[in-house]
Amino acid sequence: MTKKKSRDIDLGFVAEALPAFIQEATEQVEQIEQLLLALEEAPGDRDKLDALFRCAHTVKGSAGIFGLDRIVAFTHDVETLLDRLREGRAELDLQVSTLLLQCNDQIRLLITQAADEQAESADQIDHRADLSTRLKAMLAALDDGVPASAEAAAVRQDSPEAAAALPRWHLCTTFGPDTFRNGMDPLSVLSYLDTLGDVHAICCDTEAVPPLDRIDPESCHGAFQFTFDSTASRAEIEAAFAFVRDDCTLRLTAPGTPVSHFKALIDAMPERPRLGEILVAIGAVTREELDLCLGEQAAMKTASSDDTPRLGEMLQVRTGVDPQVIDAAVVKQKQLSGDAADRKAGPADEQRYIRVQADRLDAVINLLGELVTAGAGAAMLSRQTRQGSLIEAHLNMGRLIEEIRNGTLQLRMVPIGETFSRFRRVVRDTAAQLGKDVALEIQGGETELDKSMVERIVDPLMHLVRNSLDHGLENAADRIAAGKSATGTLMLSARHESGTVLITIEDDGRGIARDKVLQRAWQRGLVEPGVTPSDAEILHLIFAPGFSTAEQVTNLSGRGVGMDVVKRNIEALRGSVTVHSVAGRGTQIQIRLPLTLAIIDGFLVSAAQSRFVLPLASVVEVIEGRRASVDQAGLARLDDAGELAGDSGRRCVELRGEMLPVIDLRTLYDLEAPPAELPSIVVVKGQMGTFGIVVDALMGQHQTVIKPLGPIFRSLRGISGSSILGNGEVALILDVQALGQLAERTPPPPGARRRPGPTAVPVATAERP
Repeated sequence: MTKKKSRDIDLGFVAEALPAFIQEATEQVEQIEQLLLALEEAPGDRDKLDALFRCAHTVKGSAGIFGLDRIVAFTHDVETLLDRLREGRAELDLQVSTLLLQCNDQIRLLITQAADEQAESADQIDHRADLSTRLKAMLAALDDGVPASAEAAAVRQDSPEAAAALPRWHLCTTFGPDTFRNGMDPLSVLSYLDTLGDVHAICCDTEAVPPLDRIDPESCHGAFQFTFDSTASRAEIEAAFAFVRDDCTLRLTAPGTPVSHFKALIDAMPERPRLGEILVAIGAVTREELDLCLGEQAAMKTASSDDTPRLGEMLQVRTGVDPQVIDAAVVKQKQLSGDAADRKAGPADEQRYIRVQADRLDAVINLLGELVTAGAGAAMLSRQTRQGSLIEAHLNMGRLIEEIRNGTLQLRMVPIGETFSRFRRVVRDTAAQLGKDVALEIQGGETELDKSMVERIVDPLMHLVRNSLDHGLENAADRIAAGKSATGTLMLSARHESGTVLITIEDDGRGIARDKVLQRAWQRGLVEPGVTPSDAEILHLIFAPGFSTAEQVTNLSGRGVGMDVVKRNIEALRGSVTVHSVAGRGTQIQIRLPLTLAIIDGFLVSAAQSRFVLPLASVVEVIEGRRASVDQAGLARLDDAGELAGDSGRRCVELRGEMLPVIDLRTLYDLEAPPAELPSIVVVKGQMGTFGIVVDALMGQHQTVIKPLGPIFRSLRGISGSSILGNGEVALILDVQALGQLAERTPPPPGARRRPGPTAVPVATAERP
């Protein structure tokens, strides 16, 4: 293969594989940003510097395969600067880090434009040119005025003398059978390699190709061995294969490789009983050199020569391979030939990953939801037959469905720490813009959450973080005057709690000025003038549409847009948001979200003829109703003012010496049916505290497939979704947090009678078939 001035790119290959490149390159760019931010705190971390360099290599190499020359050219200068950092010729100070972050933003923009086939504007071209100029100036200063590209150009020339002086690498690569199906083109990889050096003596391994009558035209059977003359480093050569790394095996032998390396490769080889194949596989000789020696050896045997040399001796003379390498290969050949068990031994198991499209996984989870519903229906029918063997069979099937459900849902769970890490850049740039010194702390990053929910929580978190930086944290002078450290702290944390995920955004700033919020609420008419709500209600006013206490409008705040959207988006995920603040000490905002939006474990109850589902994780206990306590007004009704009577559904019952607020579903939803003889109260724990829900019957644990409500039902109080039962009936899923807000009111008046309340029993004993 001769060196070409331009490369022909397979347009079909680009169209099929470009989306995969965009996704992987975007992930690499995100990783570059996180590594740069981490290196600002530990500039001398060699491992992070190496990882940073590898990420830039991968982006550049993969872009080169697709002919994305703008990305390749721009990333090359970034890569050169990163190489200077690794060599210790430059320090990663704030100026260098800021420049690299801006360059990384430009690479991200170029990747986005490649995905959408967008044309660059004049401003974008000028901005990239300015970044390139700053990069080249920094590199020129580091290299005493000689750009790195000029050094490379001086070494790499097209003359035979210069080519002979280049280091010679040996490459063996085998592409997997699914390479074509995954949109990859091996020739594009080899074509890109030809831009890094000169490819010589390329040879195809035809033994990997099946007979033509059994060949699959959609499968790849490409296996190549060749020598490669180049000044490129190992990382640069490997980067050319980074995009197809999952679909190929690569063996790269560097110039001057020691004998011990070849011996280690021979020892690790599973099945290659022939001497020549062993030497080719480890890169000691090329396929072309082996074929030449085999041909000469065959010609000598045909001529009836009594002194036919051995293949190892011929390879040693022709190629200069070290005799110790040949001896090790001979030992391995005897070992594999004499012991069939060793030939069958495979490589050790290793952890592998596979990339799956999100829509395919969503389709599987939707089918799983239908399977759960069908399984519940079959279980109900089996109980009606009262046949023990059939009931037992369905119990076993239900257990398997539950295991499949848990395993499948786990596939969509991702650590929330990846989302938290995105805000390091936001905090850094926003704090610098505001002239504040802020340290971001992250806790509980390993907490897992449904990926679809993580994607939808990013924007609300972004607004809350910016709001804390702008409104909450003071500048250094104000903090010192208040007796605090000059550096403010913003903490993002997450943890599992009661079957939900609790996300907390906390700062140690000035806190929320309640009097200022109340004054603005009076002016806006949100609160009647002169009326002073509770502290919790005052803090909740910041979520009112258009509410803002900023004195002037900036690009960060003051327009009264955002907090109401935050609340609405979180509630759309069946979550809730609360605010806690202490003047002068800081503000804490808590977001509580369900683990998943698909399937939950529920507790099925009934009121009148309606079925309701409570999230099982929120159920604390069940109070069995007794005819005497109910008939004798053991449940006292309370209206919003705390007075007895009314039909709002709010009641109160004494439980172990304390008053427990309860909600009567019959009254709340105006369900018409004769009263139950033995109503029960399900005690649940919500964000506002513990309260009870009055129901007619307990129907036990139930796997619940969550279905969204139609637009006409979204304003229904205390309902977050629906589910289809096994018999085809529709059950409404209760929103524990919303019901808790309805139940939280002032305690009953002192004159109200207090009667012995019902007894509390565990949920398990209260379940009914």
